[in-house]
Amino acid sequence: MCKELIRTKDDLSAFVLRLMLGIVFFPHGSQKALGWFGGHGFSATLASFTDKMHIPVIFALLAIAAEFLGAIALIIGLFTRLAAFGIAVVMVVAISMVHAHNGFFMNWSGMQKGEGIEYHLLVIAICLALMIKGGGSFSIDKNFSKS
Repeated sequence: MCKELIRTKDDLSAFVLRLMLGIVFFPHGSQKALGWFGGHGFSATLASFTDKMHIPVIFALLAIAAEFLGAIALIIGLFTRLAAFGIAVVMVVAISMVHAHNGFFMNWSGMQKGEGIEYHLLVIAICLALMIKGGGSFSIDKNFSKS
């Protein structure tokens, strides 16, 4: 089963998707886990998720891990399918709990009360592609799937 989880081909498009998604999510995860990039850090994020949003602790921990550790895993190409799945789940939850009532479009003009779901849908699509294709070229998964 583990072999199927990391199986991938020398695919440049999967590499580009994986790397870009990891680069985009690393700052988001770092905000939550470390307080970098203007974030509040682990304790404050966990408290916000559990106290204000009423997310059970285990799911709050998984969300922080998916964004932070998942981003690192995507950048290096380790367990790409699992990392992409974790980020996709975070995006589905973000849509359903926060962004769906804001409509489709991002808040480009500052006229909405929040962000719409278009960004989240693109992230989910990238995650689905990575769950299908795997890590692709230049991934640790590819090196492990050779043996």
